[in-house]
Amino acid sequence: MKKEFTPKLFSLLKQGISKKTLTKDLLSGIIVGIVALPLAIAFAIASGVSPEKGIITAIIAGIIISTFGGSRVQIGGPTGAFIVIVYGIIQSYGIDGLIIATFLAGFLMIGMGLLRLGNLLKFIPYSLIVGFTSGIALIIFSSQINDFFGLHISKVPADFIDKWIVYFENFDNINWYAIAIAVSTILITIYFQKLVKKIPGSIIAIVLSTIIVKVFDIPVDTIESNFGEIPNHFSLPHLPNVNFDTIQALIQPAFAIAILGSIESLLSAVVSDSMIGGKHRSNMELIAMGGANIVSALFGGIPATGAIARTATNVKNGGRTPLAGIFHSLVLLAIMLLFAPYAKLIPLPCLAGILVVIAYHMSEMGQFKSILKGNRMDIIILLTTFFLTVIFDLVIAIEIGMVLASFMFMKRMSESVHIQNITSKTKDEENLFDEELIDVPKNVLLYEINGPLFFGAARQFQETVTNTHLQPKVIIIRMRYVPLIDATGYQSIKEIVKIFKERGITVIISGVNQQLKKDFEKNDMFSVLKKEFVVTDIDEALKKSYEIQ
Repeated sequence: MKKEFTPKLFSLLKQGISKKTLTKDLLSGIIVGIVALPLAIAFAIASGVSPEKGIITAIIAGIIISTFGGSRVQIGGPTGAFIVIVYGIIQSYGIDGLIIATFLAGFLMIGMGLLRLGNLLKFIPYSLIVGFTSGIALIIFSSQINDFFGLHISKVPADFIDKWIVYFENFDNINWYAIAIAVSTILITIYFQKLVKKIPGSIIAIVLSTIIVKVFDIPVDTIESNFGEIPNHFSLPHLPNVNFDTIQALIQPAFAIAILGSIESLLSAVVSDSMIGGKHRSNMELIAMGGANIVSALFGGIPATGAIARTATNVKNGGRTPLAGIFHSLVLLAIMLLFAPYAKLIPLPCLAGILVVIAYHMSEMGQFKSILKGNRMDIIILLTTFFLTVIFDLVIAIEIGMVLASFMFMKRMSESVHIQNITSKTKDEENLFDEELIDVPKNVLLYEINGPLFFGAARQFQETVTNTHLQPKVIIIRMRYVPLIDATGYQSIKEIVKIFKERGITVIISGVNQQLKKDFEKNDMFSVLKKEFVVTDIDEALKKSYEIQ
């Protein structure tokens, strides 16, 4: 337990970090910090907040996640996944509502980590993740149309369909300079990386477009024209007034932030593990994410999580300890303090081009198409989550997606539970009892259950056993391959015993392990079933069936 809740950095410092590793972490941190700058600004603007809030989040969350997290190479900060949630909260509750929701989400993440839910989050179906990730990608793409085409729409609706209606009404206001900058940014971002591995194409696109727009006075929107100056200082930490009504209103968005942030963070940690051959501590990672979001909210920042693209960049550039993440945040801090006056000159069409590339990578079109060719239930979860995310709300999409995933799990678990009976007439045909040659007496029915008897399978079990048209004197239920029984399973067994008792049929339960025997006591099974009819093996059960007859 102590190791599970120990930050990875603390363990590595105890082991010792070599000078060579430290140098690589420093170089990687500088590169990732430069990469993170335009992304932090772009994510903030797309989310409906001022640019500096993205930078503040990247600095604060980056330091806390790297210092206290459970991954060696995770880079934390704002990500595209949060754009939809943040924009929706800003529209409904304003910036104070966002701060409170992020603050609450931080405590939810810490609670999830302390309850060791980090391991469970890994089992969320991939179809659900691809569904809302693809939906988010489409929404991010849609949110950039205004700046991409230079439409100068002062207030873009939050609703997806209304947004596109407004776009089509304003397409006669296209700014061809904006389109040229946005398209050039996309091309440079994609292809420059193939020529020069170490320098991200997005940085080159920002520098070139900013210089060209400034020198030639090209009429396109910039950060300065829409948002004014970018502050080069932090505001003092504060928290808006919180009351029960506010918490009640914001608990759903806070829950969505916590779930989405946790999933993305742990996915990023898993991906980075495969790249470096490491093993992250998922619960400690959640606790660090929670702390990062709490502190980020206090300084007016936006939600943060592990960023897959920046984490991969860190690994590819040689980062191998959490120090690289700390260096990345310090680089961002230096840029904010020294170069904020220049960052305000960045053209918005350039940031729109960068976000379009990010949306394309987030869309996972290959995986989307692959799932559409697979299992029917996976397709239902994928499409339901996708359309709910795009048309309605990410919070609703996550909630309904999780419910659908649970139903899918229950259905598949129920199908995995096999219930088979054998009589003296059918024993030569059955194969569930391996090579055993069991001589089943006349007027005795023998059932074997293979699998966990939980609420998803209990009804099937009860119907299979009670719907027999035979009238035996004894029914033996063999449970040697039943690892667990939940409350619904125990209730089904009680119902079966009562039904057959009324018919004058005795029920004997065989193969119950010691743990299940204790659970029988706890669940009051012996109020309907005599202890002598719960036996350890099939031979004893058959012996009792002879005695009863």
